[in-house]
Amino acid sequence: MSGNKLFLDTNIILYLLSGDETLADLLNNKQLYISIITELELLAFKGISKEEELILIDFVSQCKTININSNIKQETIRIRKLYNTKLPDSIIIATALYLDLPLITSDLEFKKVEELTLVLYENR
Repeated sequence: MSGNKLFLDTNIILYLLSGDETLADLLNNKQLYISIITELELLAFKGISKEEELILIDFVSQCKTININSNIKQETIRIRKLYNTKLPDSIIIATALYLDLPLITSDLEFKKVEELTLVLYENR
């Protein structure tokens, strides 16, 4: 994969932190970006231990977290209306589009967003 920057969906981070070595190799030496939505999804996950929370906080601190701005809001609205995606997914997609970065995910629903540069990852 060319380019040094990737936008991560929440599921990718969960796979990575579960020990997916193929994914770790893929993401090594990349500049990683996430949406504020991904940070919220990770840290608000019910049932995570304090240790897991600290690992998530450490990982998130190594990524560039992108907040929602007016351009991302407008893109989110467009994506949600056009593709009928869930609101959190719409925000994540809109943020990747706003930054013009490839989005890595294992969520097949993202395939329907034609203008998105998508890297589909199959967790084995």
